[in-house]
Amino acid sequence: MLDLMATPTLERPWLRWYGLQRWRNRAKWQLKQHPLCVMCLEKNIVMAANAADHIEPHRGDQKKFWFGKLQSLCPEHHASSKQQLENKGFVNDIGLDGFPVDENHPFHRRP
Repeated sequence: MLDLMATPTLERPWLRWYGLQRWRNRAKWQLKQHPLCVMCLEKNIVMAANAADHIEPHRGDQKKFWFGKLQSLCPEHHASSKQQLENKGFVNDIGLDGFPVDENHPFHRRP
């Protein structure tokens, strides 16, 4: 899991943007408009969201940070599934059949 606080702000100056009132207002508006986790809803689970997440990682691009599309996520998806998707290109979620549900998971690749 990516730990944003473990990396010094000097290396990631955009981390301080999350502390600005402008971001807090934007995140609050996102959660007010879309109070449920979109990743849970894809699984037909109703779960309250608590994080406004950039759909496309901004990687310090101010335009993407302030104007990029957001999605609402629950704590579990924001801290794990979304990070896995950004870092590896797939998630490790396992279905009821015991197999990975993400079509991009290496398990589904043909030899």
